[in-house]
Parts: sequence; C-alpha cells; structure tokens
Amino acid sequence: MSRTTLDLWVGVFVAIGIAALLFLALKVGSISGSGIQSPYTLSANFDNIGGLKVRAPVKSAGVLVGRVEEIRYNNERFQAEVVFTVDGRYKFPVDTFANILTSGLLGEQYIGLDPGGEEKSLAPGEVIKKTQSAVVLEKLISQFMFDKAADSGSAPAK
Repeated sequence: MSRTTLDLWVGVFVAIGIAALLFLALKVGSISGSGIQSPYTLSANFDNIGGLKVRAPVKSAGVLVGRVEEIRYNNERFQAEVVFTVDGRYKFPVDTFANILTSGLLGEQYIGLDPGGEEKSLAPGEVIKKTQSAVVLEKLISQFMFDKAADSGSAPAK
C-alpha cells in the first residue's frame, strides 16, 4: 500500500469519527429532532433563595422540567427574582406554586413547581405569584435555641 493511499484511508476514518461525534453531540443536546417544542421562560419572586444557584433544576412531581437561568435582586420589591426555563412539552396552570426545596437534608436546592387547578396555562414570560422561599437551616436552629432559652428563663422558681 502506498503512502498516499494510507493517508487517504486515515483521512476517511478521521472524517467518519468527527461526523459520529457531531451526531452524538446533537442527539445528547436534543438539538436535532422533530416535534420538540421550544422551551419558554417563567419567573418568580422569593424573599429568600437560600443556596439556589444558576443551572439548578426545576422539578414538578420529581420530574426535571427545566433549569434556573438567572437570579437577580429586584430593587423595587426587595426580593430575589429567579428566571427559569421550562421545557415546551410541559404546561402549568396560572395558579402554580413555586417552592424552593432541598434534595435531602443538606443536598442541593431546586425549584419545585406544584400545579394548581386552573385551566388557563402560564404564558411565556409570566411571573408565578404564589411562592414559598427556601427554609434556611441556620434560622430554624437559632429560632429553636432562642425559644428554648426563653422557655428556661420563664420557668417558675421552686
């Protein structure tokens, strides 16, 4: 086999390998495919987001339905505004609750969506009005300790 023939076959195999990698990347990223609805954005305002981070999951009934895209502070409302995308396959009613939950006792925080009973669905860009902020473990512990100290200080003397 001559050198040019060998170089040609190596080039063909490299091209096939690059095409296969491109195909796999498109399949994993769900970019190629028919019938996929485009994601839409929603937002919600929270008094405290705890340790919620960008790219945190958005779940409903334990199913991943989206991701947190942006977290910013709203100067007019003095709250954290969380913007997240939801896969276009999933529709939620306008009376949906958005809760910041924790996976396990000390796991990652995520947004949990609890759908309501309305028939009208949330439109892209709408704000979820019913929210529940993150439960901050440090606040719970300090409140428990403060309540215990207050109870022991008001106990009747013998």
